[in-house]
Amino acid sequence: MYPKVNDLVYIHVASVDKKVQEKEYKSRIADDEENSFLIEVPIESGTGRLKRLVIGDELSVYFLSEGGIKNFFNTYVTGFADDKVQMIRIRKPEPETITKIQRRDFLRVVADLEIAVRMKDNTRFITYTEDVGGGGVSFKCESKYKISQDDQLYCWLLIPYKNGSIDHVPFEAEVVRIKKLETDRVIAMLKLVSISDMERQKIIRYCFERQFDFKNR
Repeated sequence: MYPKVNDLVYIHVASVDKKVQEKEYKSRIADDEENSFLIEVPIESGTGRLKRLVIGDELSVYFLSEGGIKNFFNTYVTGFADDKVQMIRIRKPEPETITKIQRRDFLRVVADLEIAVRMKDNTRFITYTEDVGGGGVSFKCESKYKISQDDQLYCWLLIPYKNGSIDHVPFEAEVVRIKKLETDRVIAMLKLVSISDMERQKIIRYCFERQFDFKNR
C-alpha cells in the first residue's frame, strides 16, 4: 500500500551525525508518478524551517494509514520538478519493502574501498573506507594527519562494480565527527558537500549492489 496524493509523510535524512539524523521533517505527497513520488519541500517539525535536499540524499519515510498505523520505507532523492513551487522527486519503493517496522539503516553499506584524500594544506594520503553512502563516507587514518571536525577534504573514491568496471568518484566533503581509536588511528566521518549528481549516483549504484549481495547471502 502506497501513500496517496495529499497524504502527509514524515522524513528522517541519513547523516553520519546522529543529531542531524534524529530530526524529523514533514512533507506532503504532491504527485504520484510511475516510479517516483513528488513531495513538497520538507519542513522541520517544531521549528518550521525548510529542509534543502539534494540528489542522492537517503531518506527514512513513514506515512499513516487507517487507524493511525505507521508504514515505513527507505528511499532517496532522484531529482526535482517545478510547478509554481519546487517539488522533490523520490524513488517509489517496492510495495513489499513498506513495513510496520522502522528501518534506519538507510542506503549506507560497510565497504573497504580505496580513498585518496587531500587536506587543505595539500597533505595527501591514501586509506580505506569503513562505510559509504550517497550522503557520506567514513574512513580510518593515522592520527598524525591532524584531521579535525569541520575540516574540508578533497577525496577520490575508487569504486569496483560487480561487472568488473571501476569508477573514480571525486567529491568535496566536510568532517562531521572524529572518533579516536585505541591504536594511533582515528575514524573520520564525512558528509558530501560538493559532488555532481552523476558521481553521487555511482556511489548509490555501488550501495545497491552491495545491499543486494548482503540480502542473497
